[in-house]
Amino acid sequence: MNDLLPRGVPVQLIDAEGLVRDDDGYAAPSTAALLDGYRSLVIGRRINDQCNALVRQGRLAVYPSSHGQEACQIAAVGALEAGDWLFPTYRDSVAVMLRGVRPADAMVLLKGDWHNGYDPYDHNVAPLTTPLATQLLHAVGFAHAAVLKGENTVALAMCGDGATSEGDFHEALNFAAVFRVPVVFLVQNNRFAISVPLSRQTAAESLAHKAIGYGMPGERVDGNDLAALASVLEVAVARARSGGGPTLVEAHTYRMQAHTNADDDTRYRERSEVQEWVERDPLTRLRAHLTRANLLDASAETAIADEAEAIATELRDALNADTAPDPRALFEHVYASGNPQLDEQYELLRGELERSREDAR
Repeated sequence: MNDLLPRGVPVQLIDAEGLVRDDDGYAAPSTAALLDGYRSLVIGRRINDQCNALVRQGRLAVYPSSHGQEACQIAAVGALEAGDWLFPTYRDSVAVMLRGVRPADAMVLLKGDWHNGYDPYDHNVAPLTTPLATQLLHAVGFAHAAVLKGENTVALAMCGDGATSEGDFHEALNFAAVFRVPVVFLVQNNRFAISVPLSRQTAAESLAHKAIGYGMPGERVDGNDLAALASVLEVAVARARSGGGPTLVEAHTYRMQAHTNADDDTRYRERSEVQEWVERDPLTRLRAHLTRANLLDASAETAIADEAEAIATELRDALNADTAPDPRALFEHVYASGNPQLDEQYELLRGELERSREDAR
């Protein structure tokens, strides 16, 4: 069973200073992959900054920032093939956008306009979810169905450390292991479930150590090291695709900002702790590595920054436009076919709307 145990120290290929750390078990991604990953990091950080500004302007109802955690999302998307599926959490809007969802559509839930702003089947991305751990069950069920249908599909399910305290987490991992379902569980351990520190959630040596209890391998990785994340997830996805079953990957990262704009994180953590993690920022780390290797110059930085700004502008303009919701749309996606009670309610609403229009005349 020793081959199921994670390492005592998380996998790291590029340290906080941007220096390369050789590893016998995991190969570093290509230069092209690292450059593309850096581009995505810059875009992701700009999206986070823009969404925080939109909250302050009242254009978003709530925003769970992933500032400092972007590398986890970027590596997750990069590990998947076009036909694979991503099952994100509410904090993974950057990953959703990198899978091809328009930024404005990815923000519909957080704006409060609709439950979901995109068709999951257009991008192979499940809806952003606010309940903890429910997406893990969805991922397992989807991947199991793919096996039964003879499809070569891998599902990658993301969650936070708080989700590991939910019963759905246990049920998802247990079923996946028993039936060797092609799914990868990526736990973004950012050390807090809102205000509850990890030490009050589990007594396990690590979250990855929980994997052995289900009979699947677990691995720990530096969640602020994009290179290590990409390599570890690539191995896990390949294992799932080849019929080897699920893997639990724990990414050690940190939530640099409050849980959401409704949270006051100064009540449960010291600023000195946050400052320590500033020095481990995935963006500045990869920039230091690429600059030291003469792979990133000022002109490339400018081009990437301009692209990120264009995406932020598109998002800002879209959310600054007021929407005119149609109350009748409430009835469009409740049942697949007609329902007498719902039809009756719809007719009542339609009559009220017609009377309102007549009164307005």
